[in-house]
Amino acid sequence: MYFEAARELGRLLALRGIRLVNGAGNLGLMRACADACLEAGGQVTGVIPHFMVEQGWQHPGLTELIETDDMHSRKQTMARLSDGVIALPGGCGTMEELLEIITWKQLGLYLNPIVVLNTGDYYRPLLDMLARAAGEQFMRPVHLGIWTVASTPAEAVGQLFSTPVWDAKVRKFAAI
Repeated sequence: MYFEAARELGRLLALRGIRLVNGAGNLGLMRACADACLEAGGQVTGVIPHFMVEQGWQHPGLTELIETDDMHSRKQTMARLSDGVIALPGGCGTMEELLEIITWKQLGLYLNPIVVLNTGDYYRPLLDMLARAAGEQFMRPVHLGIWTVASTPAEAVGQLFSTPVWDAKVRKFAAI
């Protein structure tokens, strides 16, 4: 189910002419999405830190490979190159990157759409925790609008185009 969704997302991005920017990994959902995008005629820019290249963890067939000094500059580069974020299910690294980009948007540092692709309700516990954070006043309810949630890749791609750019003025509401 997860791999099918990743491949469908890659295919849809290619068909819409959307360049995929990802972490350049050669395994898992990241690879499945990139391969499907490339097979459908799309473009994939991978961004990966040097230490991962030294381990041979990079996808060998991307349109473009950008090597960074570290994980921090990797995330900054991916955010700078992106017009939106779609988070597939993943482990600690994926969740850390998702929460960081949500934080950047809360602070007005990233204004583009963030879509959580909730395949198989994978992200339900995290979404519940974020709702609880707002309910218990650890974040403002307005910040629950930082991201949208999609059940399918088609819905996720659609939300890239239907979600308005975030207003940087909400930065004043970042403090609790």
